[in-house]
Amino acid sequence: MSGGTSRNDSERLVDLNACRSEVRRKTCELPFLAESREIAALRRVMALNLRQWGLRHLTDAASTCVTELVTNVIRHVGELAPTTLTVSMNGTYLRLEVQDPDTRALPTLLSAQPEDEAGRGMALVDAMADRWGVVLRADSKVTWCELATGLTAPNGHVNDPGVTRAEALIGLYTSVRHRPAEPECSRLSVATAQESAIDVIADLLLWLRAHGCDPDEALDCAQVRVEQPS
Repeated sequence: MSGGTSRNDSERLVDLNACRSEVRRKTCELPFLAESREIAALRRVMALNLRQWGLRHLTDAASTCVTELVTNVIRHVGELAPTTLTVSMNGTYLRLEVQDPDTRALPTLLSAQPEDEAGRGMALVDAMADRWGVVLRADSKVTWCELATGLTAPNGHVNDPGVTRAEALIGLYTSVRHRPAEPECSRLSVATAQESAIDVIADLLLWLRAHGCDPDEALDCAQVRVEQPS
């Protein structure tokens, strides 16, 4: 038998490189009574969801939008109004919805002056979000806004060359370590991909140690590159 890679092996490698781990982003609904002290808790829960969804880069903008949408309810509908914050995906957009029981007090985009103490709420939402609007229902209204995520698919990951390279490596590594029955057709769950990613990291650290390098120093350098990408 001649050496090298057969045509079937090459096709198999291409298929593995094309595999992608889907990030499942389940809609989160948070009912609450409208008051200022609820805002910090809402922001924390939403930030946790964004981290789990791989969208932490949207945390600041989304937090500002949530603060302003909820503050609008407190000011114009009233304290303790039954309200619900919904965090979901609309295609590749992050969608934030705040539902309240008042169909008359509609949010308005105003041109606030620097000396004005109020009126900037929807202007901030308009500046942060890619689009926003209001849906009127029989007994309630929903004020929503959407932020572009940079995703190419609703269950995909951010478009970063490093992430793409790592995902291809994880797919290949999984095929070697776990040997799925039909790797060409399967898609890795995030949990399985995470296990393979840990295997990759562990083996790389072993390689560094075997070659006289300092694994801890390498980890520190890698962390800096993650936190401060060039």
